[in-house]
Amino acid sequence: MPPRRRVQHTQDSIDQQLQQIHLLDPSSSSENLEQLGPIIKQIYVNRQQEAFLRTLQGLVQSKEADIEKICADNYQDFISSVSTLFTIKSYTTNLRDKISTLDSNVTQVGRGLVEKKKALLQTKKTAANLDEAIDNLQACLKVLDVVDRVGEMINDGKYWTALRSLEEVHTMPPASLSQTPLFQHLMSSLPSLRAQIKDAVTASTKQWLLMIRNSSGQVGKLAIDSMELRTRKWRVRREKDASLKHSRIGSAVEAVSNEKVEYNVFDNDRLKVDFKPLYQCIHIYTALESLEELQKSYQADRKAQSDLILPSPLILASLSSLTQEITVLRTTRNFRSERNIDELWVSVVGRLTQAIELSLNNETDPEVFLMVKECLLAFIVTLETYSYTATQVQTFILVLFEKYTTLLENQFKSRFEGDVQRDDNTPMRVSEENGRNAALKDVWLARKEFSELINSPLPLTLPWSQCFPQSCEDIRNFVKRFYLFMDGVSQHHRNIDELLGKSLDRLLANHVSQPLQSRLPGISTLSQIAQIIANLEHFEIACSELEKSLTSLRSAQRGGTIRLTAGASFSETIKSATARISAVIASKLDDFFELADYDWTPKTREDAPSMYLYELAHWLATVVDSLVVQNAYKDEAYKAAVQYIADCLMDFITGPNVPMLNDNALSNIAVDVGFLEGEFKNVGREHVNVAFAELRLMTSIPLSDKVQEYLVPSIRQTTYSIIKPKKFQALLEKLAKFGGSSRDSAERERGEKRRKEADAVGRIFPGESRH
Repeated sequence: MPPRRRVQHTQDSIDQQLQQIHLLDPSSSSENLEQLGPIIKQIYVNRQQEAFLRTLQGLVQSKEADIEKICADNYQDFISSVSTLFTIKSYTTNLRDKISTLDSNVTQVGRGLVEKKKALLQTKKTAANLDEAIDNLQACLKVLDVVDRVGEMINDGKYWTALRSLEEVHTMPPASLSQTPLFQHLMSSLPSLRAQIKDAVTASTKQWLLMIRNSSGQVGKLAIDSMELRTRKWRVRREKDASLKHSRIGSAVEAVSNEKVEYNVFDNDRLKVDFKPLYQCIHIYTALESLEELQKSYQADRKAQSDLILPSPLILASLSSLTQEITVLRTTRNFRSERNIDELWVSVVGRLTQAIELSLNNETDPEVFLMVKECLLAFIVTLETYSYTATQVQTFILVLFEKYTTLLENQFKSRFEGDVQRDDNTPMRVSEENGRNAALKDVWLARKEFSELINSPLPLTLPWSQCFPQSCEDIRNFVKRFYLFMDGVSQHHRNIDELLGKSLDRLLANHVSQPLQSRLPGISTLSQIAQIIANLEHFEIACSELEKSLTSLRSAQRGGTIRLTAGASFSETIKSATARISAVIASKLDDFFELADYDWTPKTREDAPSMYLYELAHWLATVVDSLVVQNAYKDEAYKAAVQYIADCLMDFITGPNVPMLNDNALSNIAVDVGFLEGEFKNVGREHVNVAFAELRLMTSIPLSDKVQEYLVPSIRQTTYSIIKPKKFQALLEKLAKFGGSSRDSAERERGEKRRKEADAVGRIFPGESRH
């Protein structure tokens, strides 16, 4: 490939390219340097730097010469123009100074003339005004006199007269005076005078409201006293007339009989409250066509007063406020509406209930709640005579009732627990008829048992301890005080009987049954535990009998059947008590087994049982049969004791405490088992011997050499199903260990046989070995 030829630039081509480049574009603010790049690169590649620089220098010099030529031609014209401008500027400055001086002189002369003219006009205007004022004042003397007397009437409290006088001024015949400014001012001041009258009569009413508020306690007490007198009269009448027995105070019958007796709490021998300021205020506001404003203001004031009722005489003050409202409603027309009264009633009752609830927030004495309830009942009965509906207060009483039941329940908790803790768990004894009657008066018993006890000869040992009758008495007191709160309350709690049942269940289960159960671990005397069982049985019976008798205990209250579930708790505690008897007997049996001195490798077999078993069997029969409990509980004690004895003997031959034994020791255990079975049969408890079945059968297999028979599945399932393979394997291992340690070859041979039999039992029944 032939080599590329370099492009040679002549002097003319370089000069032509430079002429085409405009380094400073007049229409652009940036330099146009992009076109230099290719040219300079091409010059560098062709190595024509020197020629390019010479050409560029020539171009620069040419441009500089053009610039000098242009400046030299126009320089003198520019200098001449500047001189002309400076001359014009000096002329303009002189002219402006002259104009300013002339303006200042003219202004000074004109200001003096204007001030003199203003003074002259003001003087004439003042003179005219004075003349007109004198004429008008002389003509308005009558009107001023009327206005002055209006102020005096307001100060004297003659508000209606003052208002009439203002109306006379307003209705005066027209005259020239009516067009004067003073008369217009007087007429424009009439609304302010009416406002003064309104303010004065309003202040008088507010002062009257303050007086009413200060005497509210006395008014409320008079209302309560009058209602108490009315209640006493009605109570006497009800006692005389049986047909009125169920008619309460405020009923239709009582209201009709009390119509002739009218007692006014605001006008009586002890207190007189004049409602004139309020009536006068209503009259004035009506004349001013502002009655609606007064109604709103009065409603706001009454609500504010109800919010400011002091807590101490709260009920009395509330009574005063509400009776005042009814009086105003009945003695005025269209001033107070039923809606206004209802709003105030809601406000007062809300304030009352809130204050009572706050004051009782930390109260723990239920008697205080009873006293508050009685006060609220008097409040309700009094207001019902003034046609108030006290449903809201009745509902609040039910709220207090729920808190009262909680406090009452808390109060009786300590009583029931104290009855349990103070009980010595010994049966009560009575030696006199009065004592027996007192002991049987408050308790609940089955009819058959009560008949037996009432007919039994004296002295008499009762089947319960002191805890039972004391708790029964507490139950009666609790029910009585529970229903005492609702006495006189017309609106009953919808679940009052259910609340009573739940409260009794909690008291009996948590504060009688549970404390008895808590005392069991600390009692080791069997007679005391047996007495606790007897008490629990009577408590269980009392629960069912109490359900039947609660209807009579709740007096006049109406309701359904009350169900108690606390009996189940007493049943569970009885189980705990019987278990405690078994535990105490087991503890004593441990003492007997500690006396057992078995020889586990005797050389001969015994025909007689171990000596300690004589005392054990005698002690067990004596102790269990002497317990004052039902035979069923004695039978449970026997079963538990015999099972414990069987477990101990089984532990001897299969447990880890005895490392080895021989057939003679096993035979001696079988003799002991047979002795115990005979003893229990003699005392009529043969059925408890079933506890020895596994032990008896297990000892018989090695003694009769029937291990191979045991290994046959069909025989094992039918004959030896009660034997646990794990225990049987342990017995065979102990027998094998004894044979292996013996020096006698026959014994060693027997021991090896037992070892193989033990392995066979464990191998054939790996699953059963875990039992």
